[in-house]
Amino acid sequence: MAASTNVLWMLLSLCFMEGLQLASSVTCVKSERRALIKFKNAIIDESNRLASWEGEDCCTWKGVSCNNKTGHVEQLHLHNPAPFDYDRVNYDTSYAANYSRTCLGGEISESLLDLEQLFYLDLSMNNFSGARIPMFLGSMISLRYLDLSVARFGGNVPHHLGNLSGLQYLDLGDFWTNRLAADSLGWVSKLSSLEHLDLSGVQLGEAEDWLSEINMLPSLSLLNLSNSNVGRIPALPQANFTSLVSLDLRNNIINSVLPLWLFNISSLKHLRLDGNGFNGRIPDVLGSLTSLTALGLSSNFFNTSMPDSIFNLTNLKYLDLSQNKFQGKIPTAINRLCKLQFFDLSDNRFTGEMPELETTPFPCFHDLEYLRLSYNSMQGPIPTSFGTLLSLRELDISNNRFNGSIPSSLGQLLKLEKLDVSNNALTGVVSELHFSELTRLTELSMSLNSLVFNMSSQWIPPFQLKTIKLASCVLGPQLPPWLQTQRLVEELRISNTGIDENLPGWFQKLYSRVHYLDLSTNNISGKLPKFEEGSVPYRRLILHSNKFDGPLTPIPADVLLWDVSDNFLTGSIPLQNGINLTLQVLILSNNQLDGEMPIFLCEVKGIMVIDLSSNELSGTLPRCLGDLQGLAMLDLTSNNLQGEIPSSLGALTGLLSLHLGDNKFYGKLPPLQNITYLSILDVGKNELSDPIPPWIGENLSNLQYLSLFSNKFYGHIPPQLCQLPGLQLLDLAGNNLTGGIPPCLGNLTGMIVEHSAIIHPTEDVDYGAKVDAIVKGTERRYTKTLPFLTSIDLSDNKLTRQIPEELMDLKGLLNLNLSGNYLKGKIPGKIGHLKELESLDLSRNQLSGSIPPTLSSLNFLSYLNLSFNNLSGRIPTGNQLQTLNDESIYMGNDGLCGTPLLKPCPGDKRGNDSDTPNQVNENDDTDDSFFPWFYIGLGPGFLIGLVGFCSVLLFKDSWRVAYFHYIERACKAILGITAAQAHRQRTRFH
Repeated sequence: MAASTNVLWMLLSLCFMEGLQLASSVTCVKSERRALIKFKNAIIDESNRLASWEGEDCCTWKGVSCNNKTGHVEQLHLHNPAPFDYDRVNYDTSYAANYSRTCLGGEISESLLDLEQLFYLDLSMNNFSGARIPMFLGSMISLRYLDLSVARFGGNVPHHLGNLSGLQYLDLGDFWTNRLAADSLGWVSKLSSLEHLDLSGVQLGEAEDWLSEINMLPSLSLLNLSNSNVGRIPALPQANFTSLVSLDLRNNIINSVLPLWLFNISSLKHLRLDGNGFNGRIPDVLGSLTSLTALGLSSNFFNTSMPDSIFNLTNLKYLDLSQNKFQGKIPTAINRLCKLQFFDLSDNRFTGEMPELETTPFPCFHDLEYLRLSYNSMQGPIPTSFGTLLSLRELDISNNRFNGSIPSSLGQLLKLEKLDVSNNALTGVVSELHFSELTRLTELSMSLNSLVFNMSSQWIPPFQLKTIKLASCVLGPQLPPWLQTQRLVEELRISNTGIDENLPGWFQKLYSRVHYLDLSTNNISGKLPKFEEGSVPYRRLILHSNKFDGPLTPIPADVLLWDVSDNFLTGSIPLQNGINLTLQVLILSNNQLDGEMPIFLCEVKGIMVIDLSSNELSGTLPRCLGDLQGLAMLDLTSNNLQGEIPSSLGALTGLLSLHLGDNKFYGKLPPLQNITYLSILDVGKNELSDPIPPWIGENLSNLQYLSLFSNKFYGHIPPQLCQLPGLQLLDLAGNNLTGGIPPCLGNLTGMIVEHSAIIHPTEDVDYGAKVDAIVKGTERRYTKTLPFLTSIDLSDNKLTRQIPEELMDLKGLLNLNLSGNYLKGKIPGKIGHLKELESLDLSRNQLSGSIPPTLSSLNFLSYLNLSFNNLSGRIPTGNQLQTLNDESIYMGNDGLCGTPLLKPCPGDKRGNDSDTPNQVNENDDTDDSFFPWFYIGLGPGFLIGLVGFCSVLLFKDSWRVAYFHYIERACKAILGITAAQAHRQRTRFH
């Protein structure tokens, strides 16, 4: 029924011009001509699409079709003829503006009611700017075909449309703006003749009766409710729309198992349920829908092996199971689906080897055009049968674990347009043979493999590529000469490919206008190439981590991302007209740029990321930076900037990350309390002097990383910091803070829970936040591992009182540094609760008492410093502490004893008594083997010494006389002392 209806409307449209010719002898009805003129006058037509609507015979006007006998207007074809590119209209403002000018707009006049025999009305792809669908359309009872799709109407769909009892085709779909809504579909059930119903994009979240009302349309063959905010599928005792051929429920919010009534509609050929929350198992009765030619279940939550019932659907031409959690091996039964043209299993959990596709008997898989297996865990070699899929246009096996070499038979796929084998474990040599017949290839992606390109310097490829992605393959040390032949390249990514030369002149000539260029992480030297403005805005130029030197070239006006960090660029940043720049991401870090921070950046209103860190910039911060309302990240770390931090930065309400550390800023921390989305605040290593503002804790509720270390902050630690539930880094070291440590810091749940990576809303750029922190006694820069850092550093202040027991509740803490203060009391006994702790520094305080035995239960502890306190008692042993055997850990604590100190504890028999029993036994074994040999050697040693001594006295007269005189004096002295003691004893008893 649907096919016949669509053919009917197609024939009507194709016969449109012929109808005009046949009607040459019949003119339009005058009253209807006047109605069309009124309609035109109410319409806004910037592109003069209705310019032909002049003269007496309206049947000759463009878009108007009349009955060739009566002259009555029967059809209005006012669909926008301009091609529409949905992706382009979202990023290309000039394209969007030009397209809008081709749209009809304004008001729809009620004069259309005078067209009493009008049965076909198409106003689709126009722009009525959110106006409501006119209610009078419900009175045009002759209508059989009504298409208002993507015409940007708004408001509720009028229930009056239910009066069009003869309507067979209704399309209100709007995939662009989604402004239409319906709180009920009761009016739909009155359209008893309806065969085609498209409400895609119409918001049906409140229309809970949608299924029961649509179920009353027995002739319905096509139903499209995609992107309609449908939340659930109500129970349905019996499906009455048994003529249904196509059902599309894509991109809704349905979270349920698949309804069983669905599998009773044996007429179904197209079933699209993608982009919902369907879950559970796929019923076996799916295999009964043998008429299905298209099945889309992508982007759901199916978590099973690939269902066997699918292999009964031998008429399938389109199968999309991507973006689920299907798992296990792909069975060889896949060969039963040999009529497939589109096959997508990407982004699942499939494992094992991909079975060979049996392309015989002919024509099995002869029509397969798209094969997508990316983002799984499949392994083994690439099936050689892939090289026999002669209709294949796209082969994507990226992001798996395929290994071995690439079959040279892939070079025989004459129709192949896209080849993506990136991010696997492929090895071997890539030669001309792999591309010998790929004349239609436009996209080549082989990045992140261990592939070596070995082409002749004279090789001329048979293709003209638009996309080249070969990152981390071996291309160098010179740029491949075959790149000179590629004159249509829009995207070139050859980072980390071993290129070690200056860029040749031909490269700048061919690639200076490329849309996406990534030459990063090579050894390319010389001056930066000069880039010309391209034909498409929002270009990305990534040249970081090379050896470019000399001055920085001006930023092309059409560049969105400009990254030349980690080079040897010198001089100042060239002045430009910032108003003309489309720049969103500017990364110039780790160069030798000097001069002041350029003012023109304040004019780049769309900029989101500015990273000028690790340069030699000087001067003060421009106050106009506060005008950049779209700025998400500002990183000026490690420069020579000075002065006060301007208070205008407080106007950057969208800022997520602020890095001003390692400069020479002084004064107070400006009021930033309105930057409520801020997740990183780093002003460490400056000369700021101010009490820590309470608003940090009161207003910055999203703060995760706070670094104020090495400044001159004074006063108490504000307890308001305890109100930051997501805080992972608290670094207040090296200031003049006094008072106690707030016990409420134990409420920082961000140091307990597991953390995910920080993602900044930047356009197609992997820019990770970075923070400097001292951990394990060494200053480190955390970048990719920053999300996993949890640290409290309050060292080198003037803090007093005891260490709060509440800190021991921070079970996710990795680093705790309280050294260099005046803390007293004991180390908390619950220190062993910090199970994740890797670094603990309590040195240079006034802590007393014993070291808690629970310290030995910290299995990840790799850095410990308790030196220069007043600790006493035996040092705990066992587990991880056995590896921390450096005496300096405990030095300056005179009361400590035991291993690893040489000082034994009271009651120890030997210096090693504090060792573990195993160690004592080992020492005892050593003593048992040592002392027998000691006694054996004692006698001969004594004899040899005595003989030597007597020999000296015998042959050396002066020594012999002196020796005996000494003996004589010693004997007299001993006798004198003995006589005196005897006399004192007698005197005492008398």
